Amino acid sequence: MGDYYDKKDLADFANIGEFAPEQGSAFFDYYAKATGEGRLTAREKGLIALAVATTQNCPYCIDAWTNACLSLGVPREEMMEAVHVGAAMMAGITLAHATQMRKIVKKKEM
Repeated sequence: MGDYYDKKDLADFANIGEFAPEQGSAFFDYYAKATGEGRLTAREKGLIALAVATTQNCPYCIDAWTNACLSLGVPREEMMEAVHVGAAMMAGITLAHATQMRKIVKKKEM
């Protein structure tokens, strides 16, 4: 994956609005509000973001949110627990979509 994911590209994230500055600015405003302090703590949001990052296989997000969690004092065990929650959700989502397959199989067997 070296050609597609380069660690140094994470530093370029701030420039994602380069070709569409208005949309980029809107995204960063939204991102800051969504991930900033609110009813949930920064720690809780960091763990949610880490779990989502791992389920979506985003190396940049995993890097950023692992480091964010570490800076917030989140121990490795809690980060791993969050990753397992994400993995369990993905497994459940995958199995729930088997409903479509089961419906088609049953229809063809009629």
